[in-house]
Amino acid sequence: MRLQGKTAIVTGGASGFGRGIVETFAREGAKVLVADLNGAGAREVSEGLRGSWAAMDVSQDADWRGLVAQALDEWGHIDILVNNAGITHLPKPMEEVTEEEFDRVLSVNAKSVFHSARHVVPVMKAARAGAILNVASTAGVSPRPRLNWYNASKGWMITATKAMAVELAPEGVRVNCLNPVAGDTPLLASFMGEDTPEMRAKFLSTIPIGRFSTPGDMGAAAAFLCSDEASMITGVGLEVDGGRCI
Repeated sequence: MRLQGKTAIVTGGASGFGRGIVETFAREGAKVLVADLNGAGAREVSEGLRGSWAAMDVSQDADWRGLVAQALDEWGHIDILVNNAGITHLPKPMEEVTEEEFDRVLSVNAKSVFHSARHVVPVMKAARAGAILNVASTAGVSPRPRLNWYNASKGWMITATKAMAVELAPEGVRVNCLNPVAGDTPLLASFMGEDTPEMRAKFLSTIPIGRFSTPGDMGAAAAFLCSDEASMITGVGLEVDGGRCI
């Protein structure tokens, strides 16, 4: 029960890595608000864990304002924020990615962190306590070809994490990020372009430990970094990647 008494917002919590983080947090004793563009999915996950839920678009400032107001109305404080929601463009040469695709990737993967900071950081500063966890990617550490602007968005998130950490440390707020390798989640087909046994084997050949990241892997790492056990850890990008970035 490492998170007993803690409150946590998890974006993109209705499926994949986000759901793994939500379920682990709940087992560790946290009260969790599951936020997702898929409101029905967020509600289903939250009901199974006796949590709260919200339908929201992380790229929209007004949705963040409403989410934080909901959390404060229900709990009175916010201990943990996990910026997990993310998207990618399909694999293609960088010059073939459309402006619309580029803007959407950067809005969801990067601007969402800006919006979250505007609304959550003041709450944590006032409490002089809090943990923020951004879910980046090994793509931001060791980019894959044909995912250029997705790679760049995750590299941005890693740098943003370090910048946030050094500024917020004197305020009692820690900021870290996770860098997972691809997992068997709804985004996997988008990373690969097509979900076939051959493409899966190609991806797995780049991971020394020989398997994809799982929601459980991500939940365990997230619970540690957001717990008091990690009270001396901030500005870290933890690779949950089976050795891919070695």
